[in-house]
Amino acid sequence: MIGDQSRTTSADHRPLITDHYEIPTSSLDNPAPADDCAFPVSALFFKRFLKRPFQVASIVPSSKALVERVASKMDFSQPRVIAEYGPGDGVHSREIVRRMSADSHLLLFELDAAFSRALERQFAGDPRVHVIHGDAASLPYELKRRGIASCDYILSGIPFSILKIDKKRALLRKTYDALATGGSFIIYQVTNELKQHATLFEHGESEYFLQNIPPMFITVFHKTPSPASRERRTARSKRFSKLAGVGADRSA
Repeated sequence: MIGDQSRTTSADHRPLITDHYEIPTSSLDNPAPADDCAFPVSALFFKRFLKRPFQVASIVPSSKALVERVASKMDFSQPRVIAEYGPGDGVHSREIVRRMSADSHLLLFELDAAFSRALERQFAGDPRVHVIHGDAASLPYELKRRGIASCDYILSGIPFSILKIDKKRALLRKTYDALATGGSFIIYQVTNELKQHATLFEHGESEYFLQNIPPMFITVFHKTPSPASRERRTARSKRFSKLAGVGADRSA
């Protein structure tokens, strides 16, 4: 999808309302005096792709169908803490913001300065959204300084395939550690090569999604309790059962 403005604004450009907050329409939808943030979303995306093709990785933003499929992998029925690596022009971010509750948090990690400025303008009126112009590897620090224990979901569209193996594995480790038990790391990528490196995660599910240019693999990695913690929980449960049995015998 090139413009993707139908979901964020109505025909007269009124803002959407999500819970108690007005989600402002992007200033990119209403051209202003020239700077990087004044271009329409599609033009900005194309411009940044030409300048940093390996970092941006796609010539057009994600399609509406892909955005909705990715968002469907998250449960928004309660307050969530969500981080997004490489949000670009914010096409996935806008859908997450539209769905999440008033007391949720969304942390956006964007290395590209023009995209980062655009994101700050888009979400300037929404205290739930935190735009970080920096590396995704700073996630643990950003969580700690905000007093947030962990993330429920981490979404990534950055091209992991171009990262050096040591950086790739270091980021996977930080991602895993930042997730709450039961949380998910969700990626959409042209290739599915990350699956062979994400061995920290107990299991992952992939689908090949054709309704996008180019088609994408959507993979959800789940952080489940470790075998050791499961064994400890089972042992505690057995111990409590025995104690309950002893109490029942005595009362009889």
